[in-house]
Amino acid sequence: MRLLLICCIIAGSLLLPSAGLADEQAEKAIARSQGVVGQQVPDFSFNVAGGKSFRLRDYRGKPLLVSLVYTGCSDVCPAVVESLAAAKDVAEETFGAASFNMITIGFDTRNDTPERMRSFARAHGAGGDNWQFAAISGATVDEFAAAVGFDFVASAGGFEHPAQVTLLDGEGRVYAQIYGGTFQPPAVIEPLKSLIFGGARPVFSLAGLGDRIKLFCTVYDPRTGRYYFDYTLILSIIIGATVLAGMLYFLIREVRKTMRASRV
Repeated sequence: MRLLLICCIIAGSLLLPSAGLADEQAEKAIARSQGVVGQQVPDFSFNVAGGKSFRLRDYRGKPLLVSLVYTGCSDVCPAVVESLAAAKDVAEETFGAASFNMITIGFDTRNDTPERMRSFARAHGAGGDNWQFAAISGATVDEFAAAVGFDFVASAGGFEHPAQVTLLDGEGRVYAQIYGGTFQPPAVIEPLKSLIFGGARPVFSLAGLGDRIKLFCTVYDPRTGRYYFDYTLILSIIIGATVLAGMLYFLIREVRKTMRASRV
């Protein structure tokens, strides 16, 4: 399921043309990005406004959406952050604000200070209790970018980079890569839904069964731009299972009748 999900996301939207990456560069960037899926991301340290810091391990136990931007960007990065802010609102309605976390890291280490990252978040209507905007030291930014499969190259106008969000699971492993300059809610929420409901608890437990039902019955309504729980899917499953059980019962009864008749 994970591989199919990733392939669908890639096919749906890859990179913003305005990101400035040529086709060949984009293909290589995507290959490197996909190459880290399933790998553990080391425990990096980040700095936030007010002289505070946090480590990646502080977010263990919940899905984590990781994005990288630079505050001097005038097109791609603002579009990424603003669309993520809209997707975050829908995700919180769908799963609850306490179900996941987000961090956005500034990769232009000469300019992306913690204070500028905070200002950038405010300017684009982003951030919140479960979404940190942070800076990283110049000594480790390349290592962190490589760990999450993010490519960036300095250019005359700033940086060339993909529009990408990396989803980590509760153990800090790369679960999926999400691409596209404007992230519509399904692009973010579908892999998040798969991670939250798709296997955290045993399927044969009551909680695990409930998660699987939520996985298949939580669907997106493009008319409202929101997710909802579709009870008709459950009814269809119940009706289908009932019909199948009835057919099986009838078949077994007829076989037994035939066997009894053959003995007489």
